[in-house]
Amino acid sequence: MTAACYGVAAWLLLLGCLGIVRSRHLVHTVVCLSVAQSGTYVLLLAIGYQDKAGVPIVNAGGRTPVVDPTVQAMTLTDIVVSATITALLLALTVQISRRHGTVDPDELKALRG
Repeated sequence: MTAACYGVAAWLLLLGCLGIVRSRHLVHTVVCLSVAQSGTYVLLLAIGYQDKAGVPIVNAGGRTPVVDPTVQAMTLTDIVVSATITALLLALTVQISRRHGTVDPDELKALRG
């Protein structure tokens, strides 16, 4: 199970990076970045996974293994940061579109002085 999760995480990261490299539209680039970031969610959850582990509420006398709650908290933090970055990049894309009339990165390179 864990090896499959690592494979999915690597596949999402590579797919997102390939999309960023081949993108010809800024919105497509932002979406590909979000796909690459979703690979980190899968990776973090795969790291914190344990077979036959319970919820991270531990009784004083319990000796059963539990899932690491720190990894789950880091995953939720990663999701919030990803949503913030996506919103910021989409807002910048809208401003670039308004000022320059294009969202093609190749045409934006010609604007450099």
